[in-house]
Amino acid sequence: MNIHPILRTLRRHKITAWLLILQIALTCAIVCNAVFLIHQRLQQMDIASGIAEHELLQIRFAYIGDRPDAYAQAQTDLATLRQIAGVQAAALVNQLPLSGYSMSNSGIKLHPRQQQTSLEVASYYGQNLLATLGVRLMSGRDFQPDELVDLKTALPALHNDDMKNLPHTVIIDQAVAARLWPGQDALGKTIYFGNDIPMQVIGVSAPLARPDNLQMGAQYSIVFPIRLTATEGGSYVIRTNSGDREQVLKSALAALKHLDPNRIVLEQRTYDELRHGYFQDDRAMAGMLVGVIAALLIVTALGIVGLSSFWVAQRRRMIGVRRALGATRADILHYFQTENFLLATIGIALGMVAAYGINQFLMLHYELPRLPAIYFPVGAIALWLIGQLAVLAPALRAAAVPPAVATSGD
Repeated sequence: MNIHPILRTLRRHKITAWLLILQIALTCAIVCNAVFLIHQRLQQMDIASGIAEHELLQIRFAYIGDRPDAYAQAQTDLATLRQIAGVQAAALVNQLPLSGYSMSNSGIKLHPRQQQTSLEVASYYGQNLLATLGVRLMSGRDFQPDELVDLKTALPALHNDDMKNLPHTVIIDQAVAARLWPGQDALGKTIYFGNDIPMQVIGVSAPLARPDNLQMGAQYSIVFPIRLTATEGGSYVIRTNSGDREQVLKSALAALKHLDPNRIVLEQRTYDELRHGYFQDDRAMAGMLVGVIAALLIVTALGIVGLSSFWVAQRRRMIGVRRALGATRADILHYFQTENFLLATIGIALGMVAAYGINQFLMLHYELPRLPAIYFPVGAIALWLIGQLAVLAPALRAAAVPPAVATSGD
C-alpha cells in the first residue's frame, strides 16, 4: 500500500498522532522492564534451597536468659525429639535457608594476610546439621564427633586467636568451591577466616541457599562443626515424612514444653510455610507489576480505539470518496491498519530507547542485571498485535462506509 497519503493525513493531525506515539512509547518502556522484573522475581522464587523442604519442621523459642546447663539441656531436648514416632532426625541449627534473616555471615580468604576477603558466605552450624536438613554431600565426608566445638568455647577463642578451641575443618557448598577454585578439587584446600584462622575443606555439599540477601550470591554457604544451644538463637529442626509433619509438630512441642514449661514459642511451622513467607513480598510485587502491565495495555488499547474512532468519524466523506473511486472495503480496512502500524512502530522505537534508559537506571541504583535483548522484539510484537486488535473495530466501521456518503450531506 502507498503510505504517502497516510503520512500527509498524519501531518495534519500532528498533536493527536504524537500523543498516541508517546503513549505507546511509555507503555513499551514500562512493559519491557516490568516483564523483566517479573521474570527475575519468578526465577528467584524458584531457587533450590538445597534441603529436604517438604520433610522439615522448625521450632524456635524465645531467649529467656543463660543457663549453666544449657548445653546439657539442648542434648536432652534433641534426644527427646529423636524418640518421637515419625522423627527421622533432629538438630539445633543457627539458621535456615531462605529464613529471611541471617544470624551469621563470614568473609573468607584464600591466603593469610590477604587484605580483602575473597568471598562473603552464609555460615551454618549445628550438630548433625547435614543429615537433618537433607543436604547432599557431593564429595568428602561429614564432621566427626571430635571435630565439633561448642559455640560458647569458639566465640572467645575466635577473639583471642586461640587455635586450640577453634574448629579446624569446614564443609563448603559447590557454589563456593566453583568460585574459589574453578575447575579444581576443593577437598584438602585451606581457607582463612577472621584473623587468618586456617580451616581445611573436608567436604563439598550440593548448593545450599543463603538465609537472606540472595543478591550477594544465592548459594554461597559453608558449614562449621559447631554445637549451640537454643539460648544462643538457634532453632530446633525436625525431619520427618511430609505426611506426618502436623502430628510430629504437635508431639514435639508437647515434649519440649514438658521438659521446660517456661519456654515461649516464637515460631512453629513447616519449612514450606517458612519458604512461602520468605517470598511473600516477591509474589506481591509480581502481582502488582502484572496489574500495572494490564492497566497500561488496556489504556493504550482504549487510546487507539478512541483516536481511530474519532478519525473515522472525521473522514467519513473522504472514505466515501475513496469508495466511489473504486476502493474496496479491504482497502479501507488496510488503510487504517497501516496507519496504526506506522504510529505503533514509531512509538515502539522510542519506547525501546526509553526501556534501555530505565534499565540502565535500575542497574545503577538497584543492582539489577541488564535487560536481555529478547524483551525488545517480544514487547514490540505484543504492542503491534494489541494495536492491530484495538484498531480493528473502528477500521471495520470505516470499511462499512458506503460510497453514497461522498455525495451526501453527512
